[in-house]
Amino acid sequence: MSATVCAADAEECWERRTETGAGARLLALGRAEFTLLGRNKTALFMTLIMPVTLAFAMKPALGGMDLSGMGLSVAAALLPATLGYVLLFGVYSNMTGAYVARREELVLKRLRTGELRDLEILAGMAMPSALLGMVQCALLVVLGSATLDVEPPDSPDLLIAGILIGLVVVVAFAAVSSALARTTEASQLVVLPLMMLSLGGSGMVVPLEILPDRIASVLELLPLSPAMELIRAGWNGGADPGDTLKQLVLGLAWAGVAVFAVRRWFRWEPRR
Repeated sequence: MSATVCAADAEECWERRTETGAGARLLALGRAEFTLLGRNKTALFMTLIMPVTLAFAMKPALGGMDLSGMGLSVAAALLPATLGYVLLFGVYSNMTGAYVARREELVLKRLRTGELRDLEILAGMAMPSALLGMVQCALLVVLGSATLDVEPPDSPDLLIAGILIGLVVVVAFAAVSSALARTTEASQLVVLPLMMLSLGGSGMVVPLEILPDRIASVLELLPLSPAMELIRAGWNGGADPGDTLKQLVLGLAWAGVAVFAVRRWFRWEPRR
């Protein structure tokens, strides 16, 4: 009788199995990537240690800037920047190398011959780094506020929006950047332009508030600038609704551009 019922509802049963199968495939790929990440000491260093190390290194430089005139303290400028370091070093740099390595080892080519869809492959590979990055950001928000005597974020919704938009942008740009590298060693070089541009121009090393308006208005157009501005506005508050909407639109636009670039230029087979 159960077979009769299932036969009568064959379409519904098939859709349920398909949905469950897609989720299971995504989780299986994510678990495999997490295992590989745990075995890669260099990737773990870049993911867990580098953002915090860079934050301590930048603290003296921020201490020499005139932040008080902008209503900022060293800690209030440093903590949002640290979240940006997580996006760049913990996710972008790590994922670029991972995409290149899996491509050159023919893993991507083999995965495409199975049931996994292209989006599932890219998302499943990025899942461990993205989740680890979100956990790091959450810990930095909690522990940073407690240890550096900084008020908790005034607008957590903007902070979360900035982190999520930043994650989408850096993961997509990692996939695009991987197309430029022939080897995993070369992937360490192809990430440098976006990393240096973001560190110097997206408000991580030097807050945009202390720069001249004309320069700041140009730097606000960089790929990670909208995410960083949303993170800073979410932490320090006082953001104008119009500026917030502008940063949301610009951030989503960059996310869309990055996803389009992945669809257009991502390489699934080794470069010759």
